[in-house]
Amino acid sequence: MRDALEIALAWHEAGRKIAIATVVETWGSAPRPVGSRMVIDAQGEMEGSVSGGCVEGAVVLEALEVIVTGEARLLDYGVSDDDAFAVGLACGGRIRVLVEVIPTEILRALNAAKAARAPVAYVADLKTAARHLAGVADYPERFRADRSGVEADGRTFVVVQNPGLRMVIVGAVHIAQALVRMARDCGYVPIVVDPRSGFASAARFPETQMMQDWPDEALDEIGLDARTCVVTLSHDPKIDDPALMAALRSDVFYIGALGSARTHTKRLERLAAAGFDAAQIGRVRGPVGLPLGGRHPAEIAVSIMAQVTQVLRANAS
Repeated sequence: MRDALEIALAWHEAGRKIAIATVVETWGSAPRPVGSRMVIDAQGEMEGSVSGGCVEGAVVLEALEVIVTGEARLLDYGVSDDDAFAVGLACGGRIRVLVEVIPTEILRALNAAKAARAPVAYVADLKTAARHLAGVADYPERFRADRSGVEADGRTFVVVQNPGLRMVIVGAVHIAQALVRMARDCGYVPIVVDPRSGFASAARFPETQMMQDWPDEALDEIGLDARTCVVTLSHDPKIDDPALMAALRSDVFYIGALGSARTHTKRLERLAAAGFDAAQIGRVRGPVGLPLGGRHPAEIAVSIMAQVTQVLRANAS
């Protein structure tokens, strides 16, 4: 699915006048997190969300005026208990929303950074029209925590745009079928790698990117980075080991390998013989997943997804 910035650029290049609304701050049980966006055109058509439906209508009306004047507006809304309940929350809260016309060159740069999986931050002065892009070195803690927000000065609003999360699953087995669905629901783009065509088929993994290549070649083509995790499930060293070696040479945030404790011990011995040191080998989590005691494929997938989430959030804290 395209996000609001992709839609905004497409609409702009189609000649439509647009404004973008972004959640700046939240208090209480706000429906949408800081950084959530909605794009609105001059006819009132909108995509995205800033409140889950509570205040979108009011934001659209403000956006129509911003499109005409070009002057940004900072809006403050209270979300009533009734409205909050209607979008699945127990109680209300408050949100601040910035409605603006983002400069075209910045809009294009943000979309280009996303396509290139390059981290970037959009920085807006809430009291002036000043807008610019920044890098990880400018806001390292925000990038690490993947957290947008207003700086301590009360006027500098930073929207962190990290590359999207990806899960590379090596071995198109039954567990992978369940794990693909869970990963997608958790916001990851799953990629299934298996050189065995009988396993990696569209019938078994509908609407999923699949690569019928040997894992070392596939992972090199994918381009591993710090927003990617790798899980090996084939239980075949000829397939799993090259993937683990490629992952260990990268900065992926999680590496997990299916197999018993005995299988894992032999796996570590092979990695050591291949030249990896203890610190590198220690990155491989095996047997993969949290020890939940599950036996069925879906239960094992739950334990894997739980451990991946635990590691991701621990790294961000």
